[in-house]
Amino acid sequence: MKDKISINTQSSIRLNLEKIFYFDPFQIKEEKHDADYIFITHDHYDHLDTSSILNIKKEKTKLIYPKSISLQGLEKVFTKENLFPVEPMKTYQIDAYSFDTIPSYNLNKPFHPKEKNYVGYLLKDQEETIYVAGDTDLTEEAKNISCSVAFVPIGGFYTMDYVEASTLINIIHPKLVVPTHYGSIVGSFQDGEKFKDLIDPSITCELKIKEQ
Repeated sequence: MKDKISINTQSSIRLNLEKIFYFDPFQIKEEKHDADYIFITHDHYDHLDTSSILNIKKEKTKLIYPKSISLQGLEKVFTKENLFPVEPMKTYQIDAYSFDTIPSYNLNKPFHPKEKNYVGYLLKDQEETIYVAGDTDLTEEAKNISCSVAFVPIGGFYTMDYVEASTLINIIHPKLVVPTHYGSIVGSFQDGEKFKDLIDPSITCELKIKEQ
């Protein structure tokens, strides 16, 4: 699985499964037009980056996003049948894929209020159950996730820091974890190594964000 994962920067995740999945594409400068599905967790600039979306969108790309957010004009470049607004705590089916929407919010910070209805995603592939947390703290909903692969923010300030994120991962205990949301806007590159040191050694930790 780890060879199917790439992270451009921040929380910009690409999964090369049977189809190509992007989560919160950000700072993608090259025109690729290879996305089958684009999942957006919320509408902050480093998660809803219209230029990156246009660089990976193709004619039949499907855009999945919280119903509560503004698409900032993207509704004009996607056909209606390829727009999929979602709400927290629901299960959806798109083509051959099922996914759950997990509330993504702050507990003691003002940046991601629960009432905004931002989401993370629990995607069920044929072989894996993949959790992409979005910008969240150590919430009860996150603690109740069951997954084989997890992407969690570790940079602190806007989200969990690496200590809180390691606590979450040791609770939900996926086979593979990939830390995100550090080394760019918030969090140092060293946070990845510190996070890795704190998780259960039986969990594989793949550091896809590296200092250039």
